Amino acid sequence: MDPLIILTIVTTVLVLLVLLKPRYVTYKRAQAAKRPFPAEWRQILKKNVPYFYKMPADLQLQLKKHIQIFLSEKQFEGFEGVEINDEIKVTIAAQACLLILNRETGFYPKLKSIYVYPAAFVAQHSSRDTAGVLQQHQRVLSGESWELGKVILSWKDTKEGGTDHQDGQNVVIHEFAHQLDQETGVANGAPFLRHREKGCWSGVLANEFETLQRQASQGIHSLLDHYGATNPAEFFAVASEVFFEKPYQLQKQHPALYRQLSGFYHIDPTIW
Repeated sequence: MDPLIILTIVTTVLVLLVLLKPRYVTYKRAQAAKRPFPAEWRQILKKNVPYFYKMPADLQLQLKKHIQIFLSEKQFEGFEGVEINDEIKVTIAAQACLLILNRETGFYPKLKSIYVYPAAFVAQHSSRDTAGVLQQHQRVLSGESWELGKVILSWKDTKEGGTDHQDGQNVVIHEFAHQLDQETGVANGAPFLRHREKGCWSGVLANEFETLQRQASQGIHSLLDHYGATNPAEFFAVASEVFFEKPYQLQKQHPALYRQLSGFYHIDPTIW
């Protein structure tokens, strides 16, 4: 066969695959969402994610469908003795999907795998000092979000974050906020925004970030954890935790920040 004809056929097939892939993904997600939500999963939500039953009925239904789609697309791996089961998967998926309710979403398109450790884990990081020498650092973490398709979570902290949903700390919300942030590239506190939102978002979050930095440097207590003063990416993740877990306090103490987060996430947790 003429090489030019072969090249034309191959090119045509590749183009068709690219064009048809979104339709196939949509079809697979629709099929996953149609399946009955298992009764055992409802019990897991009742035990580990109790705020689910405080949500409006339409959001409960939407979250269950999101959980089914999320679990049909993401891989879970256990480390240091963790055996992945439905309790782990549903507990993580429910908290992760809370961030994508009422939004057009790719269900964290960059994310492929979720690694689960039994408790806090040691992460290796490298950086260069002022002399250009590469330094190795160890940090004990309860969660970590990577740009290249991976989230790492402590099961102990994940479960505690789900059951205690009013302390303003939730490792799954924190790390999946980073995933949203990383959809635009390197996490910098600026996830995908509609054009008209960008100016107001950057102004409000910059002001709030500077305030938190000042409070942290002076040892002043804040509703937002001082870890959020590390950089804009951590500020967005910390603010997201508080938005979902302490919405009344955030709305009262930081109304402009609350409006921005409510507009971004398309929900109002104060009505739950």
